[in-house]
Amino acid sequence: MESLTTPTGAIPAALSSTDSTGPGARQPHRLHGALFQSIGDEGRAELVERRLVEAIHRGHLHAGERLPSESELARSFGVAPVTVREALLTLRSRGLIVTRRGRNGGSFVVEDADPLVFARQALAENSRLALRDMAAHYAAITTAAVRLAARRADPTETQRVLARMERLDELDPDQQRRLLDDVQVELASLSQSARLTREQMRLQAEFSPYLRLAAADAAALRRQAEALTDIIGAVEAGDPDDAGRRTEELIHDVIDTLIQLQSSPESSR
Repeated sequence: MESLTTPTGAIPAALSSTDSTGPGARQPHRLHGALFQSIGDEGRAELVERRLVEAIHRGHLHAGERLPSESELARSFGVAPVTVREALLTLRSRGLIVTRRGRNGGSFVVEDADPLVFARQALAENSRLALRDMAAHYAAITTAAVRLAARRADPTETQRVLARMERLDELDPDQQRRLLDDVQVELASLSQSARLTREQMRLQAEFSPYLRLAAADAAALRRQAEALTDIIGAVEAGDPDDAGRRTEELIHDVIDTLIQLQSSPESSR
């Protein structure tokens, strides 16, 4: 994903309709509809805070990046400016953003915000049982979504997703990770289930740091990308059993890698 702000203060790329990995490209229309659902009556500061934290932890909001203004965030989330202000206050107290005054001021992500640091801390704090439980939840939703997508998706939709994967080598490692996250959500959107897509979006934000940690080098990231490409191929072929099996295998491999990392003395560094 490119810079999330412009000199005039644009809406975050994670919340806009423009594809994060190429100028002019657009998100698939099914994902677009789910992504732009406003918080609405659930517009509590906690939900705004959670979405911003997820954007930071996933690397959508980079270290040192300026957030859009309170009014722009409020408009994007569909909440009152005072709700955004309360969420930003909490983020400041958590040390995730800083506020600067003056002409070029605003709220900025702290300079040391690093998704991998967050992932390592979270890995150290979680038990193996908690990791496997989280993976079971993620696998249940993701597998259900891809199986349904294999039954419902139009081939032209899966071909568009595959076309995005073919551009992976054009991106830097951070952009590659974000592309894989986005593609997984796009697959869920092809299930044509708004509920499954929204839940996949939420879980992807939670699970993304662990996926990043399990693929910290280029070879491991490539293996994840190849596994995801195979899942897309199964969806395109209309084979829900193969799509579900490959999804489960990918998640099991990630958890096995995380448990190995957790057992390594280096994981505490």
